[in-house]
Amino acid sequence: MTNPTSADVRRYWNAHIHDLEITRHPVGSPGFFADLDAYHFEKLHHLLRLVDFSAWAKRDVLDVGCGAGVELVRFARAGARTTGVDVADQAIALSRENLAHQGLTARLAVADGEALPFADGVFDFVYAHGVVQYAADDRRLVAECHRVLRTGGTAMFQVYNRVSWLHLLSKVMKVPLEHDDAPVLRRYSIRELRALVGAFASVDIVPERFPVKSRLHKGWKGAVYNAAFVGTFNALPRALVRRFGWHLLAFCRK
Repeated sequence: MTNPTSADVRRYWNAHIHDLEITRHPVGSPGFFADLDAYHFEKLHHLLRLVDFSAWAKRDVLDVGCGAGVELVRFARAGARTTGVDVADQAIALSRENLAHQGLTARLAVADGEALPFADGVFDFVYAHGVVQYAADDRRLVAECHRVLRTGGTAMFQVYNRVSWLHLLSKVMKVPLEHDDAPVLRRYSIRELRALVGAFASVDIVPERFPVKSRLHKGWKGAVYNAAFVGTFNALPRALVRRFGWHLLAFCRK
């Protein structure tokens, strides 16, 4: 079997934009984008603590894999000079609509994160949340983010943790992970992630995303997860389970 290519990845993500199933509003409407924002920061509430969107006002920010623009509009609203790229045409179209509804502007381009169409050292912050694990060539994507970052700038990469509560739970409960059918879906250990971003001068890896109630999973498995597992896991001392967070966020300084 041949290895998936960037073209395979593009075709998949043109048909599978994140989280579209959580809203009943028409795609592209203000209600649609409001629901996407609410759901995104409900399940990823840690981002509002770890990423200070307002800190990048009047700075150059690149959102790699911007999707429907949920975080993109946060950077733009905070006053950053914001650029968003995504391999999927549909994602960029949605980001453009999202920005328009908010009365915001950003530079947008359909582009592969493995071949960014920018000069060396032009961004202060490169934000790549939920992108590396789906890339045809993860090392090349990270290298491109490093290339376009200014010396002293920061890049943030989020990947999935192979040694995590959700990876284990999906196997035990026989419930596939979201986008389990993607052409590429990698999981990383902390050591593997640290090696992947080894070109950066300093790296801080933060395990996050602990169980929150799901709106997507139905039936008895969803009921058991929401009623029992979420509360039980979160009652455990965080110091004991922190390394098993589903997301690993690497904050990298060039």
